[in-house]
Amino acid sequence: MGAAERHAAEQALRAAISRGDLLPGYRLVEADLTELVGVNRSSVRAAIDALIAEGLVERIPHRGARVRVVSTEEAVAITECRMPLEGLLARKAAERVTDAEIARLRTHLHAMVDRVDSGDLLKYSDLIQQLHGMVHDAARHPIAAGLVGRLQAQLVRHQFRLSLRPGRPRVSLAELTALVDAVTDRDPDRAEAAAVAHVRSIIDALTDPAQQTGDPA
Repeated sequence: MGAAERHAAEQALRAAISRGDLLPGYRLVEADLTELVGVNRSSVRAAIDALIAEGLVERIPHRGARVRVVSTEEAVAITECRMPLEGLLARKAAERVTDAEIARLRTHLHAMVDRVDSGDLLKYSDLIQQLHGMVHDAARHPIAAGLVGRLQAQLVRHQFRLSLRPGRPRVSLAELTALVDAVTDRDPDRAEAAAVAHVRSIIDALTDPAQQTGDPA
């Protein structure tokens, strides 16, 4: 089993879960997934184990693995835990960002604007996650970034659905623009405030009664 195959299997399964191709509660049968992903069975097994560690998948005794159901209430609780960590990472990023990272953040933000303007919300959702990764890298605080990563992994489906909600992309784009502006201006106070405001906005969107459905994911 090669590392590249294992990584490809992880990426494919994570993307399928976030898009809703594999719904919460879906039983993950290794033989079926080898055909879906196009890698060998041992790579699929390793990918499932990795996603279990991330909280995306759970193993049920005598029944195998399935996509974990994360309720809205749990998603809110996880996001509340994420809020101060994102604020810390944004603050550190503003303090430590390099000129090269500033250029990359601004270029990336322009790409996000283009995707929203063109209506390519699937790619926009991916770019949001990449932006958070860039800010975390600039922060040079691996403990906080690791904690956020473990929390974030459990929320991919909720975040994906939020990014497709009518009107939400423009809201999140404005919030993330404020974050990038503060980090690239090297203003720690503004950066922390922008990050916290963005995460609080996610909580508000998750708990918006007008948007609640019977979908437990």
